[in-house]
Amino acid sequence: MKVNSIKKLLIITVVFLLVVSAFLAGCGSKQASESSKPAESGQQAPDSSKSDSNQSSGESSDDVIRVGVYEPMTGASAAGGQMTVEGINLANEMFPEVLGKKIKLFLVDNKTDKTEAANAVARLIQQNKVSVIIGSYGSSLSMAGGQVAKDAKVPVVGCSPTNPLVTLNNDYYFRVCFIDPFQGKVMAKYAFNTLKAKKAAIIMDVSNDYSVGLSNFFKQAFVELTGDKNAIVAEAKYKTGDQEFTAQLTSIKDLNPDVIFAPGNYGESALLIKQARDLGIKAPFLGGDTYEAPEFIQIGGKAVEGVAFSTHYTAEAPVTEVSKQFLDAYKQKYGKDPTAFAALGFDAYLVARDAIERAGSAEPQAIRDALAKTQDFKGATGIITLDQNGDANKSAVIKQVKDGKFVYVETIQPDK
Repeated sequence: MKVNSIKKLLIITVVFLLVVSAFLAGCGSKQASESSKPAESGQQAPDSSKSDSNQSSGESSDDVIRVGVYEPMTGASAAGGQMTVEGINLANEMFPEVLGKKIKLFLVDNKTDKTEAANAVARLIQQNKVSVIIGSYGSSLSMAGGQVAKDAKVPVVGCSPTNPLVTLNNDYYFRVCFIDPFQGKVMAKYAFNTLKAKKAAIIMDVSNDYSVGLSNFFKQAFVELTGDKNAIVAEAKYKTGDQEFTAQLTSIKDLNPDVIFAPGNYGESALLIKQARDLGIKAPFLGGDTYEAPEFIQIGGKAVEGVAFSTHYTAEAPVTEVSKQFLDAYKQKYGKDPTAFAALGFDAYLVARDAIERAGSAEPQAIRDALAKTQDFKGATGIITLDQNGDANKSAVIKQVKDGKFVYVETIQPDK
């Protein structure tokens, strides 16, 4: 009996081990399948981070030109990233090839987070083996991703990151938008010349590099224009994600400024202006290019009527033949007027494609060198020449919220 019991126990043990082995093999097979999921060109989800560079796509590195995109598809700046990707996808559809090969897009969601932005660029380079990268909406996100691209010597073309620090000391970062020293000066001139303002208050998001930088450039220009070192009567602060601004607004109301400059994310900015109107503050509000999102008007409602801001493009005043081509194609594809961010995404793709063509190669260093020589490129947002810092010297557009829509006011040239 004792021997039979031992044999029975051994049989049960072997069967148990076989069952466990089969289960673990099944799990391993699932993980392998998920890790090789291919990234789709122009996809709207961040799944490209899971893709393997060659085997998963079914195409060798010689079959396609790989272009990475990292944008905030989720999080506080999701609307900006989604508008940008619309323009990139449209450009890819209209100009799908270069050097006789298909251009394949790999999109990674940076989730409006600096750490995720750095990780997104690393994934595009290490896993997707891209030759050049496009992105990102948001200067803070671009600076986080820029260092990774610089270390790997892979060039990046920014769509709308306007802070000067994005390209400073980074020979691999370029952009198709104007930068904040110009944008701040444009809005200071608008406040001083058009609104006849002599005293201004500033409200900035201190957790946002874009908001802090643009506020400082506005302050510098406005003090210079007024000739009054005390022209800025208050500088209030908040952080991304804040929902209550009563304390800052109450202190500013008592100082009665002629104008309030408040650049920041469209969500917090719209909420801040709404609360200002509820407190009885009637001073005009001014902002930067991040205001140009439908959500700004949806959140702010009637409170944001009359708000003016600087931006990069308007469908009401096309500046090149490419502007009209882009406008017509965008309307046909999406059934609406394009935003400046869609136009900048469109231009960033075309500038990258042009550099690949002039380089005659998909090798990142060759593309980087060609990008640095970009001159008089005709884009949807204007004529693009990249300077020694990789920045575009371009005009700015001022828009205003009127009757629930963004309305074109005027175009400001860089030398004015």
